[in-house]
Amino acid sequence: MNDADATDRGTTHVERITAQGHENVTGEHGSTVEVTTDDWLTPAGDCIVGVEADGTPADFDDAFVAACQSSEATITAEFAVEAGDETLTDTITGRGDPELTFEGDRSLVGRTSDYVDDRTVFVGADGAAADLDRELIDALADGAALTLTLTVDSGGN
Repeated sequence: MNDADATDRGTTHVERITAQGHENVTGEHGSTVEVTTDDWLTPAGDCIVGVEADGTPADFDDAFVAACQSSEATITAEFAVEAGDETLTDTITGRGDPELTFEGDRSLVGRTSDYVDDRTVFVGADGAAADLDRELIDALADGAALTLTLTVDSGGN
């Protein structure tokens, strides 16, 4: 009875990933943002904002994945970094897509474009690595820990 009402209003699902900053984090890429399980980063990886991630799309809950596979879904990525005595946060918002597979087992990527591969967790984003707060990026370049919280709102009619 109430479940039908909740479905009509839309449902929210959350995935949380922790990662580490790295000295080569620059956050300069204009169309993607990425977090990887790799423990290294070259200067060429200008979209990568965290390494040693403890989760990938392949690990995500089935209900989260299903909710993201709708073009009506809104997916919010909150990047949070503890820097000294303050928490720096910034948010990028994108949308879901029926083509999202969540099969990537090495990294996850948010995109401003509509391109989808097995690492893609949202498309049509309102920003990328280059749009993240510079203080947050600087803290990551100094090795700060990152908490990435992905929240999907499946919308609902």
